[in-house]
Amino acid sequence: MNQIDLKGQRAIVTGGSRGMGHAIARRLLQSGATVTVWALDDAALRKSEHELSAFGSIRAKALDVSDEAAVVDAMKSAMATMHGVDILVNSAGISGPHQNAWEMDLKDWRRVMDVNLTSAFLCCRAVIPHMLAAGYGRIVNVASVAGKEGSLLLGAYSASKAGMIGLTKVLGKELATSGILVNAIAPGPTRTEMTAHTPPEQVKAMISRVPMQRMMEPDEVGAAVAWLSSRECSFSTGSVLDLSGGRSGH
Repeated sequence: MNQIDLKGQRAIVTGGSRGMGHAIARRLLQSGATVTVWALDDAALRKSEHELSAFGSIRAKALDVSDEAAVVDAMKSAMATMHGVDILVNSAGISGPHQNAWEMDLKDWRRVMDVNLTSAFLCCRAVIPHMLAAGYGRIVNVASVAGKEGSLLLGAYSASKAGMIGLTKVLGKELATSGILVNAIAPGPTRTEMTAHTPPEQVKAMISRVPMQRMMEPDEVGAAVAWLSSRECSFSTGSVLDLSGGRSGH
């Protein structure tokens, strides 16, 4: 396997206590980065921190990344301990209730938007001034094929991921000459803790829509993010990397 060199790079990964975020944090550590993980569930975060410590220098902080004041304070703490942030990966996310969009309760809609989209905005807003001062940065936003296609009974999730794609494209243009590159990934069905508890018939239906006829492995997500987080990614910004096994047509 090609090993992306991230030695000396300092990364923040949101939602890194489980699933894709955990796999991304692990790959960044394996590539040599110092990683700070932000997540809401303190117990899961401590377990993740313990597991990740085998791969490199890891720190963890429990916070709600959709809370403006909490993000500002966490960024101050990260700057004090790491003395800079080179990489931000926004992977915090929830699916929300499975129901028709027009039947959703407003509080459920807002919570999905806050966790999936507002958190990314807040984290980008907090880190970009520091990256601008350094003249360098890599931001990777975890979107989804749902943000490109729309997923049945996942209206808020799909809308939030479409918003993540839009935010990525705007920031990519705004920061294009600054040394800061902003890209997104759009994963399809991925083998995570969440899908492990999905009914088998639903998993079968998801896989049937993937031309490669399998789910993506978390390590494959980590590999893609490692490249987008590296200096080797030098002429791509505002882009969305499709990780759907051929499912997405655009």
